[in-house]
Amino acid sequence: MSRRLAVVLAVILGAMAFLVVKGLGDATTFFRNADEAVAQRDSLGTKRFRLQGIVLPGSIDKRADGIDFVVEWHCATVPVTHQGGSAVLKDGIPVVLEGAFVRGRDTYDSDRIISKHTQNYRTDRSKDAQRSYEERCKP
Repeated sequence: MSRRLAVVLAVILGAMAFLVVKGLGDATTFFRNADEAVAQRDSLGTKRFRLQGIVLPGSIDKRADGIDFVVEWHCATVPVTHQGGSAVLKDGIPVVLEGAFVRGRDTYDSDRIISKHTQNYRTDRSKDAQRSYEERCKP
């Protein structure tokens, strides 16, 4: 085998290995529940990740350029600033967002809602969210 062919094969194999490792890394570390994100805030820094939580009832504040709201999971809350609108964002429903924490603040800056649910979507967790946060999370 010629030296040139060996170099080309090495470059191709290296690129393929990089793509597999990157893809697996994104799949295993990209998603966090709100309680996990709060616990791992320092290590997450400003890296992009997906955040899951239940929209805290009464927290939605619509702005001209987006929406501010709070998500909660296992009694841990994360304030969210979402750029853009979302007609499906309602109190007590589960959402998955894509974005990152804002440097120097505990606010999660979202630019994409990647999981949208209809008004009829219900899980045990979203039914639980219908009770007040204080009722579920305060001793």
